[in-house]
Amino acid sequence: MVLWVFGYGSLIWNPGFDFDEKLIGYIKDYKRVFDLGCIDHRGTPEHPARTCTLEQSTGAICWGAAYCVRGGPEKEKLAMEYLEGRECEYDSKTLVEFYSETDTTKPILTGVIVFTSTPDKVLNKYYLGPAPLEEMAMQIATASGPCGNNREYLFKLEKAMHDIEHEDEYVIELANEVRKHLDLTKEVMALWNPVVSHVSIKPQSQAHVSTLQRVFAS
Repeated sequence: MVLWVFGYGSLIWNPGFDFDEKLIGYIKDYKRVFDLGCIDHRGTPEHPARTCTLEQSTGAICWGAAYCVRGGPEKEKLAMEYLEGRECEYDSKTLVEFYSETDTTKPILTGVIVFTSTPDKVLNKYYLGPAPLEEMAMQIATASGPCGNNREYLFKLEKAMHDIEHEDEYVIELANEVRKHLDLTKEVMALWNPVVSHVSIKPQSQAHVSTLQRVFAS
């Protein structure tokens, strides 16, 4: 038996397990969305991060990487135990067909495992659901956890998709919105922490000092 796993998020650039082969390709009728919460890696229960999951969408394709694990049941078991612990927010495993760029009509692999999540807030406690782009960007820009901040995850995914030469417009749009929010945050912090020049003030300028104090106090 040979184990194949499809990665569409951090598994693309950081699989984290021992594998024997990696293929770049895509699956059909799924799209990447940032609708899943993460409370133990790049977020917390109080401020969950947003990570990507898959949403069924007829006609859509989702590019990523398929990893093969050969070497017997024990090696496959170790890989799956690692993945199940890492992908604990995903409550389902789905079997999909995997396509390559050279043949879009016939899959080169079948029975490939992909971690997915139930899009139901009652049945799946990690499912956050969709939100306006600006709201998601604000959440991603500010969330962080033991494994790092949420925005790093998004930016690394953006780069990974660029590196495999199949950029995701949705990921780019969200990443750009996060960058806009971070720039805005810097501007706000600059207003709250103005640069003050250290200039000596002569005693006769006391009346002017009082005026400045009134201006900053207003």
